Amino acid sequence: MKKILVRDKMQRATYYLTQPIGKNFDPEFKPELTPKQMLELGVFGGKYMTDCSKEFPKDWFKKAKLSPQKKDPSLNYFKIDASLPLKVWQQKGWIHPADPRGWFQWYCRYYYGRRIPEEDQRQIKRWKAIRRHIGAIKKNCPPHALDCRRKQRQAVLHWAYDSRNI
Repeated sequence: MKKILVRDKMQRATYYLTQPIGKNFDPEFKPELTPKQMLELGVFGGKYMTDCSKEFPKDWFKKAKLSPQKKDPSLNYFKIDASLPLKVWQQKGWIHPADPRGWFQWYCRYYYGRRIPEEDQRQIKRWKAIRRHIGAIKKNCPPHALDCRRKQRQAVLHWAYDSRNI
């Protein structure tokens, strides 16, 4: 078991990596993209992970589309802003204290090997609920029409779903 000490602007925390990186996921959790792939494709306007990259493998950031100063939707794969501000997430109670940046931070840490059983189940349930947007894309867009429902496609990309092949 590997112990990680996290120190960044939002928190100072310690957690343990109890699983091998990218392995032993809950059987109901089958993300289509890894955190590294998501960062390379362009998510969250490039701003999401700019102040905590030391926590994760350097390889995740070699080709990542990042914007250290402010969110830049042109860095997103679909070139559109599909994010709610963190403040909205906090107001809606979607943020767990262990992951003050939200779902993607949870996913990065889960992928990395951290497990918090109760929180993992909550986040996996939220991830599964986003799948309905894939159905809407399939219903309303011709196959492989990446210009159709770009905001919805970018939103599902933020949740590790890959709509490029539908």
